[in-house]
Amino acid sequence: MSSTKEIQDILWKAADKLRGSMDAAQYKEFVLGLVFLKYVSDAFAERRATLAADPELAELPEHRRAAFLEEKDEYTEANVFWVPATARWDHIADNAQSAADGVGALLDDAMDAIMKENPALTGVLPKIFNRDNVDKKRLKELVDLISDARFTGHGDRPAQDVLGETYEYFLERFASAEGKRAGEFYTPASVVRLIVEILEPYEGRVYDPCCGSGGMFVQSGKFVTKRRGQDHTHDIAVYGQEANERTWRLAKMNLAIHGMDARGLGDRWADTFADDKLPDLKADFVMANPPFNMSDWARKTDDRRWRYGVPPQSNANYAWLQHIISKLGERGSAGVVLSNGSMSSKQSGEGEIRAELVKADLVACMVALPGNLFRTTAIPACLWFLTKDKTPQGAKALTERRGEVLFIDARNIGTMVDRTERILTDEDLARIADTYHAWRGTKSAKDKGATYENVAGFCYSATLDEIREHDFVLTPGRYVGAAEAEEDPDAEPVEERIAQLTKELLEHFEKAARLENIIREQLGKING
Repeated sequence: MSSTKEIQDILWKAADKLRGSMDAAQYKEFVLGLVFLKYVSDAFAERRATLAADPELAELPEHRRAAFLEEKDEYTEANVFWVPATARWDHIADNAQSAADGVGALLDDAMDAIMKENPALTGVLPKIFNRDNVDKKRLKELVDLISDARFTGHGDRPAQDVLGETYEYFLERFASAEGKRAGEFYTPASVVRLIVEILEPYEGRVYDPCCGSGGMFVQSGKFVTKRRGQDHTHDIAVYGQEANERTWRLAKMNLAIHGMDARGLGDRWADTFADDKLPDLKADFVMANPPFNMSDWARKTDDRRWRYGVPPQSNANYAWLQHIISKLGERGSAGVVLSNGSMSSKQSGEGEIRAELVKADLVACMVALPGNLFRTTAIPACLWFLTKDKTPQGAKALTERRGEVLFIDARNIGTMVDRTERILTDEDLARIADTYHAWRGTKSAKDKGATYENVAGFCYSATLDEIREHDFVLTPGRYVGAAEAEEDPDAEPVEERIAQLTKELLEHFEKAARLENIIREQLGKING
C-alpha cells in the first residue's frame, strides 16, 4: 500500500459492503472498530520486526529469541498496544473462512483479548460482529478488504500518523453520510482548528464537556506537536465527557490512535448536566461544540453552576456556557460553538444571563462564522471565547483588556468546496487567529510584530459601555460597521455619475409618459 489515499479508498469500499445491512451509526462503529484492530496489529508487527532485527538477538538460541519477542513490556514501553496471538490480524485473516464459530466470533474474541491486555482500552472496543443481523459473507469480504490496507511501511511516516488521518477521514465521510445526526460526533475540522489556533493550548488541562469523537483533543495535540515538537505532546492532559455510548467509544479509540491518554474521558459515558463526572475539575482550556438550542436536557433550578441566572428548559445554550465557566481555572479560557441566536436572544431570561456574563467581564471575543460550515445543520453559528483573566498576567505581558470585548465578523470569508459545504482555508484561519492574538498581545503576535487595529466591516474592540448601549446584544455586525469601499482611481467622479443617472432616469420618465398616453388613446378607441 503506497499512500494514505489508497488506504482510505479501500476502507470506504469496506464500509459500502455493510451499508445496506445496517444503519449508518452501526456501520460506522463496525468499520472503525475493524480499522482500529488492523492498526494495533500492524503497529505490533512493526515493533516486533524492529526487535527481531536487533543483531544481539541473533546470537540467542531460537527459543530465547521467540520468548523475547513475546515479552509484553518490550511493546508497551514503546507505546505500542500488546496484541495477543489470537487477536493479530494474520491469525484473523488466515482463519476467517474456517473458524468453527464463524468470522464474527473470531473478531469479537480478538476485541475482548485486546481489551483484557490493555487497561486503557477496557470497555472501548466494539464486540458487535457475531450478531444475527450481521451478514457473515459480507463480513468475510470486509476482512479481506481491510487485509489489503497496511498502516506501516510508509517511509518515515509512523503507522499512528497514517491511521490518524484515515480515522479522521472516516469520521468526516460518516458525518456526510449521516447528515443531521452526525452533529453528535463531528465538528468540521476548520472550526476545531480555529478554536485551537485562538486558544493556543501549549500546556495544561484541556476539557470538552460534550467531546463527541474527540476532535478538539486531537487538534490540540497536533497544535502542540507542530509548534513545539512530538516530545511535548504530553504537555497537555485531556478531560472530557460524552453522553452517547457509541460516540464515547469512538473518542476513546481516536485518542488511542493518536497516542493520547484517554483516561480523562472516564470509564463510562454520561450526561454532563445530569451526572457531571468531573465535578472538581479546573481546566486551563475548555473547547466545546454543544448541541445547538437543546430543549431536552436535565435541568435543576438549584444547580450551583447557574451563577449568572437559571437557564430556560427550552434552550440549553446558556447552561452550556455557565457549565463551561464553572470549569475554568483562575486564568482559564474557553472557545465554544453555539447558534447565532445565543448572541441576541432575550427569551426566557437569556438576555439577562448574557448581560451578567458581560458585566462579569467573562466574554473576550465573539466571532460570527460564515454559513455552510456545518454539513449537519443549516443553523448559522458563532464562536464565544470566554476568559477568567483579561489582565496582562504578569510575565506574559499581555495587553490589558479588562472592560473590552473583541468582535470579529467572519461571515464573508471561507471557500465553498462544493454546492453545500464551505471551509475556512489556512489563510482564513490565520487572519482570524492573528487578529485575536494582536488584540490580546500574545507572544505569537509579538513574534510577528503584529499590533491590533479596528478594521471596518471585520473587527472592532468594544467597551462594556458600548455593549450596554446595544442592550448586551453580542452580534459582531452591530459593532464592526460596514467595510470601507476601496476607491477605484478609474471610477467616474460621484457628482458626474449622479448627474448621468439623473438624466437617464428623467428620460425613462418621459418615455413612460409617452407610452401611458398611447395606451390611454388605444383604450379610448376600444371603449368608444
